[in-house]
Amino acid sequence: MTKTLRLQVLPERYAVSRLEPGSPLPAWADGPGFVTISRTGDELSIVCREDRVPTDIVSVRGWIALQFLGPFAFDETGIVLAVVRPLSEARIGVFVVSTFDGDHLLLKASDFPAAELALTKAGHAVLPPGSHRTIAA
Repeated sequence: MTKTLRLQVLPERYAVSRLEPGSPLPAWADGPGFVTISRTGDELSIVCREDRVPTDIVSVRGWIALQFLGPFAFDETGIVLAVVRPLSEARIGVFVVSTFDGDHLLLKASDFPAAELALTKAGHAVLPPGSHRTIAA
């Protein structure tokens, strides 16, 4: 059985940026909205509101972020798969970020209408920006 989930659309547009692996954390990355920063031996990746990213930074702009509304147990399985599967079947690319308390899914704004249709057909609820906020338990 597929898990039914609620996804909250965040109101801002996001960018996924790439800096060199040894780059310091830039001040422009932090601020309101969803932010995630990952460093590997190959790169420093930053997801933040696109209006904060300088134009000279290598970025892919125009992402919409959806927050999975929980709470979910830390060891609960199938949460991300329940959302990614119908999107994959609809041939929609995604970028998933997990945090301690939850998950976020980013998709290109141009794919949002098809993604919303695929998610609702799969039984999930896609809530418009500002319609619900939750604080993890």
